[in-house]
Order: sequence, then structure tokens, then C-alpha cells
Amino acid sequence: MAQAVEEQEATQEEKTTEAQNVEMTEAVDSGADSGDGNLDLLLDITMSVNVTLGKTQVPIRRLLQLGPGSVLQMDKLVDEPAEVYVQGDKFATGSIVVVDGHFAIRITEVLGMKSNSD
Repeated sequence: MAQAVEEQEATQEEKTTEAQNVEMTEAVDSGADSGDGNLDLLLDITMSVNVTLGKTQVPIRRLLQLGPGSVLQMDKLVDEPAEVYVQGDKFATGSIVVVDGHFAIRITEVLGMKSNSD
């Protein structure tokens, strides 16, 4: 019986240590430029951009009282820059302007991509 167990263990070891041969084919050049085409692909990706005019904290009682014509005062002054966020990260600051009847932002400083800790 001990011999049968040893033979079974030896058979299992052989199965676990077997390696298979794999044929690897060479990569074929797709004819794309070295990097320029790949960059064009990235340049067409759209990103979510949000502009924050200011923040405030309001008790729920006050929120429930809001209606048309209500005014919420923000923590920023009129001459302070608004913040531009790209994908949730602070990216730039700027001033609010109106272009063709739409709000817009004139970028005054580009901060770069930073963490959400700002």
C-alpha cells in the first residue's frame, strides 16, 4: 500500500513539474508612426471639467426653505479666482466671464494635476 502511495505522489510531481513548449510568433509592424499616431489617440479623449465658484455649509433647515429667488452666499469674494477641476483634481484657477450668453472661465493660472488634498 505504501508503494502505491509513493507511485501516486511521484506521478503528481511529474504532472506539476511538466512544462509545455509554446511557439512565439514575431510581432508584426502595423505601419503606425513611432508614437505620433498613439498620441493622437490620447488627444481625442474627453475629460470632465468642473468650475467651483465657492463653497458654503447650510443647515438642512435652511436648504428646505430654499426656493426660487433664494440666495446662498459663497465663501469667496467676487474678485477671488474660481477653481478649475479636471477629473476631480484641482488643475487651474481663473476668472468667470460671459461668452455669447454662457458662463465661461478665463484661465489665470495652471497648477497642474495635483491630489485632492488641496
